[in-house]
Amino acid sequence: MTGRTEPGAGGDRRVTIRELGAPGDLGWVVMAHGEVYAAEFGWNPSFEALVARIVADYSADHDPSRQSAWIAEVDGVRRGCVFCVPAAEDGTAKLRILLVDPAARGLGLGDRLVSTCLEFAAAAGYRRITLWTNDVLVAARRIYQAHGFRLVDSAPHRSFGHDLVGQNWVLDLPAARVGAGAAR
Repeated sequence: MTGRTEPGAGGDRRVTIRELGAPGDLGWVVMAHGEVYAAEFGWNPSFEALVARIVADYSADHDPSRQSAWIAEVDGVRRGCVFCVPAAEDGTAKLRILLVDPAARGLGLGDRLVSTCLEFAAAAGYRRITLWTNDVLVAARRIYQAHGFRLVDSAPHRSFGHDLVGQNWVLDLPAARVGAGAAR
């Protein structure tokens, strides 16, 4: 996906969504999650460790026909990411580790990252996509809802040093968007 200029505070800003793969991308995803969630929610390093496992699994088992990840850049600086990976259930993908750096919020990066992920999932032949999040991530939930995800269950849990409410969301991908490989 090519970059395009978007208006931002202080003038025009170049916003690009690109595939993950440049040197430093994997480490940035882990570091940014650890720093942002510690600063905003007080989450401990166990969250960063979870993200590191997700990133390591993606990197070790990467099949570009079934999974992909993207980095959002603003003026050439990494400011967001999202991953699309296969779920255990046949025909189902998972949206993982969506993040938009606080310095780049309000530019539509979260919406663009989720749209890119959904387009990939449909083109890869997935029939549905799921995600797990926590109820304190209000802005992310708004993006998911705007794309048609629906909440299927929630449960309290203790993770990352806090009492949280985990949520599972699902989106059935429209048949018109699903390619010939839909039987996977």
